Amino acid sequence: MRALALRPLHPHSAELIEVPEPSGLGVLVRTLAVGICGTDREILDGEYGWAPPGRERLILGHESLGEVIEVEDGSSLRKGDLVVGIVRHPDPVPCPACAAGEFDMCRNGQYSEHGIKELDGFCRERFRLAEERLVRIDPKLRQSGVLLEPTSVVAKAWDHIERIGARTRSWSPRRVLVTGAGPIGLLASLLTRQRGCELHVYDRHEDGLKPELIKELGGEYHSSGLEALCGINADVVIECTGAASVVATVMSNNARSGIVCLTGLSSGTHRIKHDFTALNRAMVLENDVVFGTVNANRAHYEMAAAALAQAEPNWLGRLITRRVALTDWRNALESKEGDIKTVIDFCL
Repeated sequence: MRALALRPLHPHSAELIEVPEPSGLGVLVRTLAVGICGTDREILDGEYGWAPPGRERLILGHESLGEVIEVEDGSSLRKGDLVVGIVRHPDPVPCPACAAGEFDMCRNGQYSEHGIKELDGFCRERFRLAEERLVRIDPKLRQSGVLLEPTSVVAKAWDHIERIGARTRSWSPRRVLVTGAGPIGLLASLLTRQRGCELHVYDRHEDGLKPELIKELGGEYHSSGLEALCGINADVVIECTGAASVVATVMSNNARSGIVCLTGLSSGTHRIKHDFTALNRAMVLENDVVFGTVNANRAHYEMAAAALAQAEPNWLGRLITRRVALTDWRNALESKEGDIKTVIDFCL
């Protein structure tokens, strides 16, 4: 069968190759789609990535959507079910977090991840996983279920925001600011509106699909004046750009007792000067919280599946702006004007 594989740390070594059929125990899944994100492009550029032990190549792809084609006796899954593979596996020690099923919070770094770290990814025609590593999704998500993995990241963000907010009995978020209207920012906006919060979104694009999608959610879209926008005193800020200047602005201008959740990764190539003395003073005196979040555990995948099932299908479908065939994978890995989410569609 065909798979998209590369040699980690070797820039632009990816190629479409033939690999053996998946063997062993577990549920056999036919791949329908694989989403492309910045992580895939960074691995392609040789910035990081780890092949499975004893192997030179890593199969790419961590955002999956598949259809069950074979199950083991006693499985709760059925042939034809739509499923998504959970990306991270717990470390073998395990650390206290992994032992509790919170492998997204692994403390020793010995976890593994499909398509990223020591486990082959899902950009292959078929894969086999243990049932507990698969999440079943609503059949109506056949066109958009590939968004589940990025949605799980946002579901985790909201889970932790709400846990932190519960530090005070009076906490009841009314207004949320999301910075960045890429896939994570748009999905964060969706989950924000599902919670009934007033939504404001900041992104540099002045027109096009992104403002339309936010308007359809009932949110307000802003393309300038971030510092002034912070003056709306949002109870929660979800930062999805990773841009150093944006991160510094929202951290320095958030509301009293506000919560800032950082989901975007900075490139590390742009340095800015910042007055950390003033930041420290404000955070202490105003009871502010700033925290980062990455990855997700099974509970968050299930939260994400419920959120996508509640979403308007046409709105979700519009987040996927390009679908390309596996044979055209190079095109999928290029960033193009107007892209939100690009998907390798195995049905093309």
